[in-house]
Amino acid sequence: MNLQSNDFELFGVPMQFAQDRAQLDARWKELQREAHPDKFAAQGPAAQRLAMQWSVRINEAYQRLKDPLKRASYLCELHGAPINAENNTAMPAVFLMQQMEWREALEDAESIEDLDKIALESRTDGREQLLKIEQSLDQKKDFSEAAQQVRSLMFIERFAREVDARIELLEQ
Repeated sequence: MNLQSNDFELFGVPMQFAQDRAQLDARWKELQREAHPDKFAAQGPAAQRLAMQWSVRINEAYQRLKDPLKRASYLCELHGAPINAENNTAMPAVFLMQQMEWREALEDAESIEDLDKIALESRTDGREQLLKIEQSLDQKKDFSEAAQQVRSLMFIERFAREVDARIELLEQ
């Protein structure tokens, strides 16, 4: 194993958005077994520290690869299209209008049924956005377009969390 490998190389999977979650999970367990510090107890503290570094590196890679949004962001960054969500908030007008409509609907929502409808719509839109991201990354290899879509999905997921929080409040 090489600490300089990217996450895809480390896990031995194709450098693409579409991934088999079961394969990632199995590979993570395998890598963790290989790098577990207890296996290096007889080799002394230096070997155990290195194994611990490997274990941390493997966990970080796994967290990025298993989460579609993190994986998409990582792929964009690897291909020179950083997300920069905190600095780059420009969005297409159609997307901004949709966000405004959702926010108004959230403000006007009076029941769990109203909120469930908004939640369903935002989740459906999020799934559609993931499909667009996969197409941009894996078929088109348009990493700038994918970065824009990732930023959109980040907005959608943040909104969905707000809706879920409102639902929890009403259920109490």
